Amino acid sequence: MSNTVKSQSEILKKLKIAQLNPMQTEAINAIIEHNEVLILSPTGSGKTLAFLLPIIANLDPNSQGIQTLILTPSRELAIQIEQVFRDTGSGYKVNAVYGGIPISKDKLTLKTTPSVLIGTPGRILDHINRETFSIASINTYVLDEFDKSLEVGFEEQMKEILNALIKVKKKILCSATQAVSVPEFVQFFNPVVIDYSKEKIEKLELRKIVSEDKDKLGTLLSAIKHIGDESVIVFCNYKDSIQRISDFLEENNISHGCFHGGMEQSERERCLIKFRNGSHKLIIATDLAARGLDVPSIKYIIHYHLPHKAEEFTHRNGRTARMNSDGISYVLVWKGDILPDFIPDIHEENLTNGKEIIQNNWKTIFISGGRKDKISKGDIVGLCIKQGGLAADEIGSIELKQDCAFVAIKTTKIFQLLKHANNAKLKKKKVRLSLI
Repeated sequence: MSNTVKSQSEILKKLKIAQLNPMQTEAINAIIEHNEVLILSPTGSGKTLAFLLPIIANLDPNSQGIQTLILTPSRELAIQIEQVFRDTGSGYKVNAVYGGIPISKDKLTLKTTPSVLIGTPGRILDHINRETFSIASINTYVLDEFDKSLEVGFEEQMKEILNALIKVKKKILCSATQAVSVPEFVQFFNPVVIDYSKEKIEKLELRKIVSEDKDKLGTLLSAIKHIGDESVIVFCNYKDSIQRISDFLEENNISHGCFHGGMEQSERERCLIKFRNGSHKLIIATDLAARGLDVPSIKYIIHYHLPHKAEEFTHRNGRTARMNSDGISYVLVWKGDILPDFIPDIHEENLTNGKEIIQNNWKTIFISGGRKDKISKGDIVGLCIKQGGLAADEIGSIELKQDCAFVAIKTTKIFQLLKHANNAKLKKKKVRLSLI
């Protein structure tokens, strides 16, 4: 922990948030005053900050142990919550642990005990069984996207973890929908419910695109060209379909990324980094991308396949029309398809001849140094300008990780930067630059 612990007003000032929304205010007060709180609110409404602010306020700066455990069903959600916590500059240490990276790396990270630990059920249980850290000080837990983390696949792991947390007094469950009942082992009997889930998302438009052909690839391409140079997520039900669509878009020179559970964790993270910084305007994804992704506001969603459940339709659509932005969700159907009951009768979109899709204005550079090397975003800008000879407007979004960094660079300047700045010194470390 740093010497300075920030107040809520200081945190909000740092995050440039002038005012919390009604859900956040109500949730924060409920968490402070009650020990069992259930938050139901649409994706993008600010649930993460709603539970983090009262947790931070309740942390004991003199405690040497883990005080709060946050469990998430996906690695991406764990990473996102960790980043939001870091962005608060609270003064407390936080770490996230999840599958896809060596457990030895976790052990090094956890040598200095965090006040807040975030993780996926399998990896957290593994650490508890190995006794990597003590759970004796944990007095609060959060089950984020609890409708997913308490499903049958996770149930046994969750049961073991929660039964081991004998000193927990405060329990917080969050989701966009209550798609499952809370199992008895959670011991969640008398919660205060903050329910904003039924609030109409005024700015989300649902539209239907009808394909004459049962094979909808051609119609998908027309839809992408109809949307033009905008950020889009195309949702599919199967990772095999993603590969087929990816091959088709590649043939048609449409730059894109792919995101599904069969990919290595590092590949998934890089896909999201490139989507966030504009190197890719389009990603094809399974429902893994429907929850907890740290991506900017997206105006367009395309359901290439219809989801099997109403709650997944809700979560997918939650990627757009977020935090008062508008958004359009396209349902792509063959003319012989019958829409499921959870999708209302919606307006059919007539596709135009298509707009020009500007490809690859930005590309992403990997830098082999990060926070642990005392490297800052300002240092990276300096490297690009001084050694690389770039202008400030040729440098895009920078993401700083513990041991590396990623920076978006104008495509026309990639060769120049690599030629002049690769193997240059950044702080005291010689860094490699490479295109990803």
